[in-house]
Amino acid sequence: MTSTQSNNLPLWVQDRDTVIAYSSHAEWRYQTPPDYTRSKENLAKESTCNHLEGTLEAIVQNLVRTFEMEVSFKSNPQQWLSVVSDKFRVSTNGGKEYTAADLSAQGTYNLFIADSEHYKASEESFESSAKIFHSTFPQGFPWEVLQVYSGPPNVTFKWRHWGHFQGAYKDFASTGETVEIIGISVAHVTDDLKILSVEHYFDNNLFLEQLTAGGKLVNSENDKKASGCPFSSWFKGFKKS
Repeated sequence: MTSTQSNNLPLWVQDRDTVIAYSSHAEWRYQTPPDYTRSKENLAKESTCNHLEGTLEAIVQNLVRTFEMEVSFKSNPQQWLSVVSDKFRVSTNGGKEYTAADLSAQGTYNLFIADSEHYKASEESFESSAKIFHSTFPQGFPWEVLQVYSGPPNVTFKWRHWGHFQGAYKDFASTGETVEIIGISVAHVTDDLKILSVEHYFDNNLFLEQLTAGGKLVNSENDKKASGCPFSSWFKGFKKS
């Protein structure tokens, strides 16, 4: 198998499972390759778009999904096929730029959300942040491209991230609601469609407001002693982030 398949598209803009199969010698963060069976089932049922294979939308969607897979599961950035590792930079909402090594060490959640009232990225590791959001969205947190506004080399696209809030978020109760994030990204790519840099734009505060809307769980003696009113922590959950 070569890095350019029979359809003449680079491997990293093809189906994510094809990339995983090709990466047989990758250094996997959890020792084994990821299994996206459940994710594909959720995508088939809940995606709002069905992009035809070979369209610009499908190519961009495959590239970003491959990138997300590699960041999450390949521990060595030099083995990420979707980016130019030594040049890659990523930023969120016009903030600090991070390298591939930064992303590999700290994880997407920590670098994209940063420090705020309801999430302290500086206090979380790659592993702890992944555990928090996997617990919050036990059925997964799928992602899809909604629309592509411009093609290479500067690819601007609108996307949707969503999940069913069925597990507690830190010490906040789940609501059972679907949490959705809509964002815009600009990816600067090479001639062969590897990512040089990407800028993400989305509302961090709105995302965290949805995760704290159920109010705080009162599940410890310290929580009970901290408030004379048994419902006070519940009301605090509605405070704007």
